[in-house]
Amino acid sequence: MAAWILKTEPTEYAFADLVKDGTTVWSGISNATALIHLRNVAKSDTLVIYHTGKERQAVGLARAASGPYADPALADPKRVVIDVAAGQFLKTAVTLEHFKVDPLLAKSDLVRIGRLSVVPLSDAQLARVLKLADG
Repeated sequence: MAAWILKTEPTEYAFADLVKDGTTVWSGISNATALIHLRNVAKSDTLVIYHTGKERQAVGLARAASGPYADPALADPKRVVIDVAAGQFLKTAVTLEHFKVDPLLAKSDLVRIGRLSVVPLSDAQLARVLKLADG
């Protein structure tokens, strides 16, 4: 299974909203590279939910409840969505600064290509995030 970071603006849809809802359709991705990443998400992949804006930190875990499918709200088959099932909050949020100073995480697209809203994580990077989050 692969792992991905999904970025969200917490004032629009926070991880707490996902936990309350249980599941959601992850939509609104329009960047071509982010869409390529989203098309590679498979059901049951691990998702790290990252709050953008003033927070800039990974705050929770989720699972892909589906693979990608055409956004039913749009007439463009290139624009895909996935279903996301809530997991748990991270014990300790992993900030962007943690990513930048950690040699392994600094190589992630979260740091290298900050504008992407869907970012792949290697197994080693996911393990490091989980270790940092465990406090």
